[in-house]
Amino acid sequence: MDLATLVQILESTLRLATPLLFACLAGLFSERAGIFDIGLEGKLLIGAFFSAAIAYWSGSAIIGLAAGIAASVTFALIHGVASITFRGNQLISGVAINFLAAGMTVVIAQSWFQQGGRTPALVGDARFSRLDLPFAAQVREVPVIGPLYGQVMSGHGILVYVGLLAVPLTWWVLYRTRFGLRLRAVGENPAAVDTAGVSVVRLRYAAVVITGVLCGIGGAYLSTSLAAGFVKDMSAGRGFIALAALIFAKWRPWQALGAVLLFGALEAIANQFPNLHLGFVTLPNQFMTALPYILTVVILAGFVGKAIPPRAGGEPYVKER
Repeated sequence: MDLATLVQILESTLRLATPLLFACLAGLFSERAGIFDIGLEGKLLIGAFFSAAIAYWSGSAIIGLAAGIAASVTFALIHGVASITFRGNQLISGVAINFLAAGMTVVIAQSWFQQGGRTPALVGDARFSRLDLPFAAQVREVPVIGPLYGQVMSGHGILVYVGLLAVPLTWWVLYRTRFGLRLRAVGENPAAVDTAGVSVVRLRYAAVVITGVLCGIGGAYLSTSLAAGFVKDMSAGRGFIALAALIFAKWRPWQALGAVLLFGALEAIANQFPNLHLGFVTLPNQFMTALPYILTVVILAGFVGKAIPPRAGGEPYVKER
């Protein structure tokens, strides 16, 4: 493999890992607060649709981003009401959100645009344009460093850099602030938090809203930056892959970044080498395409070591009288 091919794979890895990163960090906040959320897929999808639709009508990717976040937060609050207020089954609520988003996006898209459940192509300011980092052009010809900085790190949409900055910000919020301490405590022992006079319900709703915001940004990235519009089921299981990455990372932000980069690299390799030749055997296109999903199943089946979730995760909190 030459340097040019490696640079292409690394560049694609960063782009393809970004929606996974947003969804993974979203799940991190939710599950750290004790709310299991398998509805990440649905929130990514609804965010992608409304971002593309509103960006097309307004001609502004920023307005589309705001619409995607609003739609995703709405779905997150539905999950919050079902799981926190009514103390329903969190897994069933997440599945319902996924089904609702999958059907709702196609029906509304067909009603609004009559293009078979997709939006028209986004052009101009309706998409997030590429950003060139400082001195990227000047160092492009420098061996090794030039391609890595000028091509791998530079030339992405702004949401890619927002995602990378969200990782240290998430670490700081969870491990260096009072809010983060309380959020993690709610996921481990909500009764102790309640005894200290802190509202468990308020903290869990805050986590749910943060989850909606991050999923909305991830969905907006899918339809207004990675692609040029919305197509049916364009999230393509990324919400479930993000859940697997979260378990792989053991609910920690820096490890989550490494996990999503691994999944992004697998998808980038599959795109770069449809049929991978390993000398004595050739891996077909179908296997390479399925590789990220195979790894998802392996991780969820527990073959990568024991991952212990927050102790109060998935359990509705009932205040003692």
